[in-house]
Amino acid sequence: MNVSGHRISTIEVESALVDHQGVAEAAVCGRKDERTGQAIVAYVTLKGSAEGSVEMLEELRSHVGKKIGPIAKPANIVFTPELPKTRSGKIMRRLLRDVAENRALGDTTTLADPTVVEEIKTRATTETRED
Repeated sequence: MNVSGHRISTIEVESALVDHQGVAEAAVCGRKDERTGQAIVAYVTLKGSAEGSVEMLEELRSHVGKKIGPIAKPANIVFTPELPKTRSGKIMRRLLRDVAENRALGDTTTLADPTVVEEIKTRATTETRED
């Protein structure tokens, strides 16, 4: 991703998020942003039955800022109970990019559970963005 002229790896941000004790798994992608070129969008599954909150969002943004730097803080974090995965367990980041940019979803036939993407779309439209 290219955020305000800085090259930031999605894996780098994902690793910083998963490094937090409350995060089970995370996937990161970029979305177009008029101000910064691209903005970082993170999809996060918390451990246990923990629910996402504004406090957790700020805690995770701060955590990433400390691990990588302030430029790498996700502009938007969507808390989701599950990430969209293929039957073999690979996260379908392509679909997450579609959700982040409000595009029509591509082919979802290879998903293990297609309802996950609809849940993420619903949550993405109600989550807080740092714009």
